[in-house]
Amino acid sequence: MLVGGCFDILHFGHISFLKHAKSYGNYLIVALESDENVRKTKGASRPIHTQQQRKEMLEALSFVDEIILLPPMHRSEEYLALIKQIKPDIIAVTRGDPLTERKKAQAIQVGATIASIEKVHTPSTSQLAKLLGLE
Repeated sequence: MLVGGCFDILHFGHISFLKHAKSYGNYLIVALESDENVRKTKGASRPIHTQQQRKEMLEALSFVDEIILLPPMHRSEEYLALIKQIKPDIIAVTRGDPLTERKKAQAIQVGATIASIEKVHTPSTSQLAKLLGLE
């Protein structure tokens, strides 16, 4: 089972997603975005926690088995190469993820299926950062 993301300010939505993802298999791998990619995606004030700090937070969760620290990646081919190396049986995505179609195509290339997990309605990391005055 493979999931990917930023996981900057770990919150209930993250925990729910990761636990649900783990329920699809017996080994959960998290591909953790680089600080550079988080900045590119979320803005100059992010990430709030470094990739190493985010890794340590995820390692504290008993249902996360492995964390892969991603280098800065700029093309979908780079993510595909990683997926081909890992060869997961299942790739979990949040329902409504704008990259779902690309992830489905990548999954097909390694014989994996996509598990679409319903998004929990809770404040996002970006909303929490604004609320806390961090952005």
